[in-house]
Amino acid sequence: MRKRIAVLTGAGVSAESGLQTFRDNGGLWDKYDPMEVASAEAWERNPGLVLEFYNVRRAQLKDSMPNEAHKLIAALEEDFTLDVITQNVDNLHERAGSTHVLHLHGELTKVRPENRCNESDRFSEAEVIDVAYDRIELGDLAPNGAQYRPHIVFFGEAVPKIERAIELVEKADVILIVGTSLQVYPAAGLYRYAAPGTPIYIVDPADVPLFDSRIRHIRKVATEGVKDFVDLLK
Repeated sequence: MRKRIAVLTGAGVSAESGLQTFRDNGGLWDKYDPMEVASAEAWERNPGLVLEFYNVRRAQLKDSMPNEAHKLIAALEEDFTLDVITQNVDNLHERAGSTHVLHLHGELTKVRPENRCNESDRFSEAEVIDVAYDRIELGDLAPNGAQYRPHIVFFGEAVPKIERAIELVEKADVILIVGTSLQVYPAAGLYRYAAPGTPIYIVDPADVPLFDSRIRHIRKVATEGVKDFVDLLK
């Protein structure tokens, strides 16, 4: 029976593809106040500014490519049942070849009607539209007449897929954490749902809080650290 690996990823796994992280020095939140461009209140107050913030990020994503960490993670599907649970809104895991990707915080290339909240029982997947890397402007309306908004979990909104993520972590035989500061909840606490005895590896070049004796810290950037993890599996 194939072993199951749950890979939990954050902004650090895409940093080597040229996409900025959020909380590191020089990250996005050094340049933008998240409450002004990525919160439910910001959308109510100034939707045009929010749309432009995500339009710019979508354009940056178009010119970015999956790096070796994304590719190595995708290649694990050859020998393992692989579940990628990502806080990232980019599509680099999919473009690298991963086929089971759960986006906790939404997807940058998708939009939905603004009158559909992000609780799973309040909108259907049919209402979520893939716009690829196109711009979305004020006045771009869904079939129901509502303004399209980013298919993103804004600050102040619920994370609808967290229960599914917990289920995947509970089933995993091995946990790999790459590029996340373990500071953003509820995602930061996901590894705690791993079954007793499940080995947990975290790839991060910086110091990280190790709250669990099962955690092994690979102190390298994502591309190098994921390669070390793959070598350990062998």
